[in-house]
Amino acid sequence: MFDSLDTSQANDRLEQLIEQIPDELPILPLRNTVAFPFAVIPLAVGVPRSIKLIEAAIEGNRLIGMVASTDPEIEAPTSAQIHDTGTVGLVHRVVRAPNDSLSVVVQGLERFKVEEWTQEEPFITARIRLTPDHFEDNAETEALRRGLVQVAKEVVELMPGSPQGVADFFDQVEHPRYLVYLVAANSRLDMAEAQKLIEIDTVNEKMRALITHLNREKEVLEIGQKISEEAQEEMSKAQREYYLRQQLEAIRRELGEADESNEADDYRRKIEEAQMPEDARKEAERELDRLAKLPPQAAEYSVIKTYLDWLVTLPWSRLSEDNLDIEHARAVLDEDHYDLQEIKDRILEHLAVRKLARERDAELVESEDEARREDVQKELQESAGAILCFVGPPGVGKTSLGQSIARALGRKFTRMSLGGMRDEAEIRGHRRTYIGAMPGRIIQAIKRTGTRNPVFMLDEVDKIGADWRGDPASALLEVLDPQQNRAFRDHYLDVDFDLSDVIFITTANQLETVPAPLRDRMEILRLDGYTEHEKVRIAQGYLVPRQRRANRLHEDEISFADDALRAIIRDYTREAGVRSLEREIGTVCRKEAVKIAAGKTNGHVEVSPELARAHLGKPKVFSEAALRTAVPGVATGLAWTPTGGDVLFVEATRMKGKGGLTITGQLGKVMEESVRIAYSYARAKARALAIDEALFETSDFHVHVPEGAIPKDGPSAGVTMVSALASLLTARPVRADLGMTGEITLRGQVLPIGGVKHKVLAAHRAGLKTVVLPKRNAVDLDELPDEVREEMSFILVERIDEVLDAALCLECVDDDTVPAKIVANGNGTEPEAEPIAASE
Repeated sequence: MFDSLDTSQANDRLEQLIEQIPDELPILPLRNTVAFPFAVIPLAVGVPRSIKLIEAAIEGNRLIGMVASTDPEIEAPTSAQIHDTGTVGLVHRVVRAPNDSLSVVVQGLERFKVEEWTQEEPFITARIRLTPDHFEDNAETEALRRGLVQVAKEVVELMPGSPQGVADFFDQVEHPRYLVYLVAANSRLDMAEAQKLIEIDTVNEKMRALITHLNREKEVLEIGQKISEEAQEEMSKAQREYYLRQQLEAIRRELGEADESNEADDYRRKIEEAQMPEDARKEAERELDRLAKLPPQAAEYSVIKTYLDWLVTLPWSRLSEDNLDIEHARAVLDEDHYDLQEIKDRILEHLAVRKLARERDAELVESEDEARREDVQKELQESAGAILCFVGPPGVGKTSLGQSIARALGRKFTRMSLGGMRDEAEIRGHRRTYIGAMPGRIIQAIKRTGTRNPVFMLDEVDKIGADWRGDPASALLEVLDPQQNRAFRDHYLDVDFDLSDVIFITTANQLETVPAPLRDRMEILRLDGYTEHEKVRIAQGYLVPRQRRANRLHEDEISFADDALRAIIRDYTREAGVRSLEREIGTVCRKEAVKIAAGKTNGHVEVSPELARAHLGKPKVFSEAALRTAVPGVATGLAWTPTGGDVLFVEATRMKGKGGLTITGQLGKVMEESVRIAYSYARAKARALAIDEALFETSDFHVHVPEGAIPKDGPSAGVTMVSALASLLTARPVRADLGMTGEITLRGQVLPIGGVKHKVLAAHRAGLKTVVLPKRNAVDLDELPDEVREEMSFILVERIDEVLDAALCLECVDDDTVPAKIVANGNGTEPEAEPIAASE
């Protein structure tokens, strides 16, 4: 409107218009913008109430009041929802769009404040008061004006795409008030800042506010320009590298080395596809850059290539999808293993916790304070990583349980035997400085499975050795610690690999040889030996079908009667597990397979006890308890071994001498002490046991535990030692169907021992009917299978007198009237039996 007028004419025209402004104006609420005096403002008007306001203004004096809304989201605000300070505007041009909205160009004239709201409908009107900015023409104002011009020019120069000469335009605006609104209208002020600026009453304060805002804007633009320059520099560098690589590619093609270039590109692609963690990716790219600079003939070329092959083939982000259906897991475990209910329940508990962790971890973290969320999330991740350790004799199904867990979860299964391992590098790998270096067996197994969350079984953890090459058990501490293994660092890879999603399961025959720190990181689950009844069920349900398949026999060709299996168990095996039993069943199946292949049998064959003995030959196992205890001086004891419970015999004899005591059978120090305690107790209680005390002065005694090639130790044979000596000195045999175990004291007390279940199962396998146990071991009887408790009787004792009353067989003495009182004859070689009254 004022393009053809000079500045003075425009100012005069504005002053004339301002003088014509009435006391009451229609008010146009503005959304997302603030109108300033002297500024030309394009507006899009689409609200019906605002359209009526513009139409009324065009028909009248074209003057309106423009005020910003307090909430830009409200489309048609009321008078209470708009500010009370705004700008009077002159409507210059109105264009109606096809959708009936209006495009309006308005010239800002003067600042005003609302005195009173006078109307809400059909549009808002108000009585106003013009409030021109307070202006003082002094040195401070001039200094502020110059400062504003300077910072405005600097901002314009920093803004990308600014037209030439714009910065010089600010020097031509001499009046500070015009300068303020010119700069404000072209600055990036948000609604709150713009409204605050228009509400300031003095020009000087407005200039100060704008200078503060523009300085901040200048700082942002300078940082943005710096970032842009750095990005441009990186882009130029990348373009330069691309150009050089293209030249290098052409040179290699000329030299016939194009394959090596393609190989580097392949590795680059594989690194991207492997989705490695940031530190592993950086290491891979660093090694790849070294590889690209080396000729293939270089010695280090193949070393780097092998290292990259390991990095790109490891499953950094590949995970098997867990099947956490509890009923499916229960069905799989029952299908693969008979009984072992306690073990199965613990496995199902583990799976249930993992299922709930997947569903509820995020909820639990969100429920915590924001400051603790990271700690709680870390705590939940660590608590989910239990390490299970299956401990039990050979052949009870420890390894196959791990395979069943993997099948139930739908995960891959891998196994590593630790037996005889002595080199720490087997676990952590060799450093790349060595020729032929490779990662440790942990990383190798992870690579073979192809997933980052297999079920990983570490077999024979109790048989790890140690020598000058290191201690593998110490290296396993990191692997089996849920708080550390999420950043496992193999020496060869030299980058962290996350093992926290791996389910580690260890197996052992005994815990005594497992280092205490390693044992502390594992949850111990014990698998005890099987009873005869359980072995028959396992054989019918698992072993026989497996051996039929292994020997290519059909179910309608061969089957085993329960009596035949019992005969094999009793006469050809003596073990806690079922490994030997399966071998004997396999032998019978192969014998029948020979007949079937030769056409010498037709139809179905049911293996009977007689047929089993015909195929297996003479029995390999005999019950020696009755034979050995038929004479006085022999007692049957019960022992625990790494392969399960076992029966041992203690033999005692005497000869002419001077009271000496000989001990043989490769006994440990503790067991030797038990013999000496038993000897001292028998000697101290000779009168109560009806033994002539002179025997201890005129005889030497020899205590022997057979199978002398096998080391033996422990205190639990104490009651057996006393019984053997008492049997010898009273000439009363120990009951043939009775076994015993318990530690003794010099005062005749019987102390509790460990391994009760293993020992009782060994007695059951050996055909014993009665077991003498310390009374304080009564609680251990609850762990025994029902059929064992039904078939056997248990005598619980607190003192050795009770043991002797139960063990020594009075009916076995030839003279029915008395137990023999042993006295020394003239030469001390043969005892004479002197009748005495039998004591209780």
